[in-house]
Amino acid sequence: MNLLIYKTQEELQEDLVDYIVAIANKAIEEHDMFNFVLTGGNSPKALYHSLATTYKEKIDWTKVYFFFGDERNVMPTHESYNGLMAKNAMLDLLEIPEDQIFYVDTTLAPEKAAIEYTKAINAHFKGSDLNFDLILLGMGDDAHTASLFPGTSILNSKEVEVDSVFVEKLSTYRISFTAPLINKARNIAFLVFGENKANAVKHVIEDKKKNTKLYPTQLIQPIDGSVTWFLDDAAAALLDS
Repeated sequence: MNLLIYKTQEELQEDLVDYIVAIANKAIEEHDMFNFVLTGGNSPKALYHSLATTYKEKIDWTKVYFFFGDERNVMPTHESYNGLMAKNAMLDLLEIPEDQIFYVDTTLAPEKAAIEYTKAINAHFKGSDLNFDLILLGMGDDAHTASLFPGTSILNSKEVEVDSVFVEKLSTYRISFTAPLINKARNIAFLVFGENKANAVKHVIEDKKKNTKLYPTQLIQPIDGSVTWFLDDAAAALLDS
């Protein structure tokens, strides 16, 4: 595990963009494509915009394929749909063709949407291992990541797939990568900032005895890949070292 701590969110973002560019170019050099899993919410908006503007010329975007680690059970036109956020912040600015973007079809029932998304991913990888080049993740103040929320049924999954899960605290379904699917990635990066995340960060990173039901991000332990945490000072404030 690599732990990187920054004084400001701007410094964090700049370093994370450089990290993404390096992984993208290495992946394209090695297997002629970059399979990139995006995270949702508000935290990555500035990052996505930077990739699509300041860093636009640093990646061959014709060889980048975009996926979503989780999605909310809302229509694709809804403001909280992760795919729409990424479309507005980055994908439209880069003029990415639709066949390079794998949106979750939330016009379907959640269980069906998860099944179809798993099928689409498997078809893209053409029978080979589902090793994404980079999965970008956030983390909530309750230590959830993707839509792996505390106490939910998806935490028990041993399957390398996308699954639907009912999140009782939100009274809604979500569609999410399972931990086993995330853990097959070549690279995983956490983007976490703000003092409200500090307690969760401390438990996830420093607890010697794991409690994945309470702190689901502890499930993220890649099989052969690397994990890098990009934290600001506020999020890292309670860490011992």
